[in-house]
Amino acid sequence: MGKYSKEDILSIVREEDIRFIRLQFTDIFGQLKNVAITASQIEKAVNNQMMLDGSSIEGFVRIEESDQYLYPDLDSFILLPWHTKYGKVARLICDVYNVDGTPFIGDPRYVLKKVIKKASDMGYAFNVGPELEFFLFQTDEKGNPITKTDDEAGYFDLGPLDRGEETRREICMALEELGFEIEASHHEVAAGQHEIDFKYADALKSADNIMTFKLAVKTIAQIYGQHATFMPKPLFGISGSGMHTNMSLFRNDKNVFYDENGRKGLSKEALCFIAGLLAHVRGMCAVTNPLVNSYKRLVPGYEAPCYVAWSASNRSTLIRIPAARGQSMRVELRNPDPSCNPYLALAVCLAAGLDGIEKEMEPPAEVTENIYKMDAATREKNGIVNLPASLEEAIWELKKDTLIMETLGAHVLPHYINGKEAEWDDYRMRVSSWELDKYFITY
Repeated sequence: MGKYSKEDILSIVREEDIRFIRLQFTDIFGQLKNVAITASQIEKAVNNQMMLDGSSIEGFVRIEESDQYLYPDLDSFILLPWHTKYGKVARLICDVYNVDGTPFIGDPRYVLKKVIKKASDMGYAFNVGPELEFFLFQTDEKGNPITKTDDEAGYFDLGPLDRGEETRREICMALEELGFEIEASHHEVAAGQHEIDFKYADALKSADNIMTFKLAVKTIAQIYGQHATFMPKPLFGISGSGMHTNMSLFRNDKNVFYDENGRKGLSKEALCFIAGLLAHVRGMCAVTNPLVNSYKRLVPGYEAPCYVAWSASNRSTLIRIPAARGQSMRVELRNPDPSCNPYLALAVCLAAGLDGIEKEMEPPAEVTENIYKMDAATREKNGIVNLPASLEEAIWELKKDTLIMETLGAHVLPHYINGKEAEWDDYRMRVSSWELDKYFITY
């Protein structure tokens, strides 16, 4: 039984005097969209009668087939804690449906649901705990963001060095009002960089939470006269922002990744899941690291992973197994960044892991040495390959990975690739400030 019924929501809207309701959904590139309605239309909304012009959403449908419907997930109903002068505002996350009542296969939420269904058919529930990093930048007198951070603090520093502390505290309070269980928040390595960790949940809820988290962070920062960005590498010479993704499979409320007699406490299923991730991670990168800018984070020297390897503790590897055991046993994939579409990113991660289990793949040997200190010959000897070095290379790898292409599906895949190829072409034809600094005078 769900958390809310239609009648519950209608009653809450009346009793709380809610004036507006946002019907939210996500496009294939991870941008949050919404149709805002007044309280007078809430009954239509909960009865799946609100229409959407899908041709206006990049990657959805053509103009001659534009009508679509928004089906709210009733359990996603929440009151947004930042009030406006126009009254209280609530939110419903929606699935996108066709006019014939079938799910729209281009809806990223549907893509994730398909893979979750496969896991369920195999007897698994997929849990995810994301760790999102972000930057807070100052704004000018007109409210436009500038590339100057609000502090010069470092890892785990606190006020007065951490001048973003108050904003981060307000974000945490808002998130708790939104139903998040905040486990920790702290200043990150780079100046102006922050991290807020919230409790794991099932994969669909986690993807919803990531989208809500990003909205809350940006909204609260704006209220405080700051600009929050989830851009992976906003500044040269400092650490970028990642979204380390902690994953586990459960069966009958038991963590199947844990085996007290297994290597490092890992069960056979966990090792197969790791092997599946390693086998497909290069093909996944265009989804988990979707921007031109993503690959400026995935370079040596800033603790971001560059090489395909795993370890129980070594933070220079792509996959790490945190120290917790028992019910808290998990696999941490360290390359995703917070610019990704979480529905698609979690879908490809789960599909890769399940492929490893189905095919009983075995991971390569654990790497315990610091990979950043290895030369190319040593890495080659140990079978350690690189992650893609650019979005262009990531697109090539995606086109070679049948499983990841099938996971994205016949609608999302071509639209996604076309969009990313256009992004790469736009980038490669631009003249950068680096090129002007390097060549303009000399040549």
